[in-house]
Amino acid sequence: MTIATIILAAGGSTRLGGQPKQLLIQDGQPLIRRIVDAALSIQVGPVIVVLGGNEELIRQEINDPRLITSVNPEWQDGLASSIRVGLSMLSDEPVDAFLIVLTDQPYVTADLLRQLIAIQQKTGRGIVACRYGESGHLGVPALFDIRYKGEFLHLTGDVGARKLIQLYQNDCAEISFPLAAIDLDTWADVESWRGAKGMGHGGQSN
Repeated sequence: MTIATIILAAGGSTRLGGQPKQLLIQDGQPLIRRIVDAALSIQVGPVIVVLGGNEELIRQEINDPRLITSVNPEWQDGLASSIRVGLSMLSDEPVDAFLIVLTDQPYVTADLLRQLIAIQQKTGRGIVACRYGESGHLGVPALFDIRYKGEFLHLTGDVGARKLIQLYQNDCAEISFPLAAIDLDTWADVESWRGAKGMGHGGQSN
C-alpha cells in the first residue's frame, strides 16, 4: 500500500506577527524539520510539503532530495487551496491513500502516523482521524483513501480535512490523540506549549 503524506506548511503565521511558526524550535529542531523527518521515516510513499508564506526561510530548513515541494501562490485563501496544491502533486504518483499533516501540532510523531495507517488496515475504513480528547472533535492528522481526492479538490476557503471527516463519519475510524488539540496559532499558545514542555510534556521523539 502506497500512502502519500501531505504536509501543509503554507500559512503566514499572522497571529504570531509574521514569525513563521513552522520554524519554532522543539528539542533543537524547527517544527517543520521534525514533521518532515517523521513523515520520511515511515517510508510508505511520497512526502509532499506545500509552502506559501515565508517560503524561502522555510525551504532552507527542508533542503532534502527525498521531498516533493510545491508553492501555493494562493496560500492566503486558506487551507483548502494548499490541500489542492498538495494533491495536484500526486497526478503522476500511484497512491492508495494520503495523510494530511499540519506543522503546528508539536506532538505529532512518526508513531502516530503509523497508528493511523495500522487502524486503516485493520478496519478498512476510508478515513482515520484523531480524536482530540474524549469530548473533542475529530481532526488531523488524518488518513484518507485516494477516493476522497476529488472531494478535497472541490473544497474552497479556509476549510480543511475536518469538514470531510464530519461529512463521512460513517466511513471514519479514529484514534485517541488528545495532544492534537495543542496547536500554535498565537503567542499565548506558544507560551502555554513551552510551559507544558517545562512540565515534562515536550520530550517526545520521532
